[in-house]
Amino acid sequence: MSDTASSTPTVKRRLIVMVYETFLLLAVEMLAVALYLLVTRNSHAPLAQHGLKLFLFLVTGAYFVWCWTDSGHTLAMKTWRLRLTSSNQARVPLRTAVLRYLLAWGWFLPALIVCAAFGLHSTTDISAAIAVGVVAWGLTAFLDKDRQFLHDRLAGTRLVQLPKANARPAADAARAAGA
Repeated sequence: MSDTASSTPTVKRRLIVMVYETFLLLAVEMLAVALYLLVTRNSHAPLAQHGLKLFLFLVTGAYFVWCWTDSGHTLAMKTWRLRLTSSNQARVPLRTAVLRYLLAWGWFLPALIVCAAFGLHSTTDISAAIAVGVVAWGLTAFLDKDRQFLHDRLAGTRLVQLPKANARPAADAARAAGA
């Protein structure tokens, strides 16, 4: 696959990648929870419960930051041919990747704060608040001239669409070798 970025991916494409990423991240976090429960001997103490949340936050951050700094994409991003770059199309440095991870919590954190502030505990209320937050954050792309989400603009990163790999030259070479 070529590493040359062709354009900014559509908002729809980026949201589809987010859904796919959610399923992949769920598997990573299931392994993290299993490890945490093993290490803490399945403790239900309040400190252990808060520790689990912090551990999952760190595991999620490590997953994204490592992927973004190593190859520029997660598995979901690679599947959909997206790459994260710095604003000058270079590889994303560690500090920038960490900043982007923290800023990306803007998708969910305001909704979670609202839920905590107003005592919303039902799954329906929390889901509705998160849905409103995700839609609001997603709309920030339409306010940006390059259609980048707010966390990318603030972090100095951008998602770019990679071109499809061209299988035609390989087929032509195979035909030429057979002829």
